[in-house]
Amino acid sequence: MPKTVVVGVSGGIAAYKTAYLVSALVKKGYDVHVIMTKNALEFISALTFETISGNAAITDTFQRSEEHDVKHVSLAKRADMFIVAPATANILSKIAGGIADDMLTTTLLAARCPIVFTPAMNTAMYENQATQESIRILKKRGCYVMDTGIGALACRDEGAGRMKEPEEILEYAQSVFESLFDMNGVKVLVSAGPTVEDIDPVRFISNRSSGKMGYAIATAAVARGADVTLVSGPVALEAVAKAEMVSVRSAKQMHESVTKFAAGSDVVIMCAAVADYTPNEVSSQKLKKGQDKSIELVRTIDILKELGRGKKSGQVLVGFAAETNNHENSAKEKLKNKNLDIIALNDVGKHDEGFGSDYNNIKLLYKDGSGKDLGIKTKQELAKDIIDCIFEYRKTIAR
Repeated sequence: MPKTVVVGVSGGIAAYKTAYLVSALVKKGYDVHVIMTKNALEFISALTFETISGNAAITDTFQRSEEHDVKHVSLAKRADMFIVAPATANILSKIAGGIADDMLTTTLLAARCPIVFTPAMNTAMYENQATQESIRILKKRGCYVMDTGIGALACRDEGAGRMKEPEEILEYAQSVFESLFDMNGVKVLVSAGPTVEDIDPVRFISNRSSGKMGYAIATAAVARGADVTLVSGPVALEAVAKAEMVSVRSAKQMHESVTKFAAGSDVVIMCAAVADYTPNEVSSQKLKKGQDKSIELVRTIDILKELGRGKKSGQVLVGFAAETNNHENSAKEKLKNKNLDIIALNDVGKHDEGFGSDYNNIKLLYKDGSGKDLGIKTKQELAKDIIDCIFEYRKTIAR
């Protein structure tokens, strides 16, 4: 999935340069959405940006569309980066002061992604104490504010306040992006949750997996910039933002989806608790009480073992071993027999850890015989640790 960049255009003569910036971003493969202030429309048309970006330019907080959503919230959630170009003294002071009185400022305040401001204004305005204080506040809050160029300005003055050229803004934005999202471009496949094997229209065989660990891992990978596909069995969890979500029910469906996406993935993390057995026959009618009925079970496909057999060069395959006893020996056997790079040993024998809990107790075992005990932590904390370890492992096999 292409990364989403939202470009905010405020009212300044430098807005014409932003058209070149949007074009450059599109050529780099980003999905670019433009938000314009009312004043920006005095300098450049919305049609210009729509033609270049391929997306509708948003110019009004109350702009209606066929898509039913709260646009400033939905765009803020989708954005991987926000670039404000030009960033006038007015916009800088508004965001520093928490003012949200139009579509651009409301979306900026709702955004949780990196924000890059590219100031553009008269030298006196740029050097004014109020503007400099706004810049200091924004930097303190973690925003990225570029320096300005020095030269001839539209007002015929000479000095600071000139917006950087589109090529410089693109280079700066990409350096920020790469420093924050070190897994940018890495394709990660994660499976999560249980599978459900139907007996009849009412009953089924399943397990206690909540999907929390797999969803936390997918979220941690997305936060590092990876292109994540999450194949999930039935769970009561919110979808992972910015991940491609694939819903499945049975082990057979899980096998089909995982196999489909694994071939193009750099990292495969099989966290799902896939049923080992499924009924040989599924009754079309509810089985009634009093009917003596034995259910013949057959083995499901061992998805992880298949993935190990077909693992491509450079691909990292990670499995999970949910164990209640003989923990390490069982995990090591699985690691070897299924041709895994890493296995996460998960002790599920305690009532306050593992299935359904917000905590887990994980130890990573590597194919070279080494191990790393991650300890007892929240699943979100462990997910970050696991992604860190996988990323470091990828570096070693790439040498």
